[in-house]
Amino acid sequence: MKYEKVLASLGDPTRRKIFERLRSGPLSVGAIARDMPVSRPAVSQHLAVLKEAGLVVDRPVGTQRVYYIDPRGLSAVRAWFDQFWDQALASFQDEVERNIQSKKDKKA
Repeated sequence: MKYEKVLASLGDPTRRKIFERLRSGPLSVGAIARDMPVSRPAVSQHLAVLKEAGLVVDRPVGTQRVYYIDPRGLSAVRAWFDQFWDQALASFQDEVERNIQSKKDKKA
């Protein structure tokens, strides 16, 4: 299941920080590594994990590789989370309807 790989890759705080940095747009490894508490090679290794999980893609720009978020990679984990949201909304709707019915029964 793809969502498991995505969740596992984002379980590491450094990878989450790298992923969050890409939210604003494509960045080179050097730009991502700037002000990070890990080395540039470590950032590259984290990016490889994110890429394997399908969360980021890269492209060459001159002599650098530029990374950016792949929205398709988020679809698996979003679908997984959506099932909980859909279930929560359905449960909420059921509770509201029971509450309304209960109030109607008390008035009758």
